[in-house]
Amino acid sequence: MTENEAKVTITHHVVGQGGKYVARLDGEEAAGTLEWEPGASGDVRIATHTIVPKAIGGRGIAGLLVDRLIADARRKGFKIVPQCSYVAAKFDENPGWADLKA
Repeated sequence: MTENEAKVTITHHVVGQGGKYVARLDGEEAAGTLEWEPGASGDVRIATHTIVPKAIGGRGIAGLLVDRLIADARRKGFKIVPQCSYVAAKFDENPGWADLKA
């Protein structure tokens, strides 16, 4: 774990039928988010947007948000539709995640 990762807290929040992951860095007001919507079945989540403000950019926050989504998918047993271009690129970079792609 890098020094930057140690300063990041990621929480999950239910928003309507979907949700979002929120990454906060100690000492920073800005937060990064990864939003998702439910798929056609209850075991699918559609990753729609990953947003990291410039104020906290360049520190690997977006990657940590995707890592949390992947960890939750493994733990809770859901599949992911990577509609967000960043999430799709991370799937392409990580062939070991293929079993989680819906």
